[in-house]
Amino acid sequence: MKALKKRWGIESNFQLTIIFIVFAITGSTSAWISKPVCIWLGILKEDFGFWHTPMRLLIIFPLYQVLLVLIGFLFGQFEFFWAFEKKMLKRMGFAFLFKE
Repeated sequence: MKALKKRWGIESNFQLTIIFIVFAITGSTSAWISKPVCIWLGILKEDFGFWHTPMRLLIIFPLYQVLLVLIGFLFGQFEFFWAFEKKMLKRMGFAFLFKE
């Protein structure tokens, strides 16, 4: 845990616990919300078969990114999660979205 706290620049175990809780809530919420979003978009298993799962994952990804920052904000950890998102998206090739 010490290495993780150092890597993320966290000093307290309480903040680390809050961050883990935010990750857990965000993952569950994005998976739960993706089902009605797929239905609303007309992406049904009956129509897409095998491709339903990859398409649902493509829907979950941006939903997860937004929810992570939003839920992090609600738990008072906006700065941590905003920096986390920017770092992750830059590594994925989306650096053009953020001006230095």
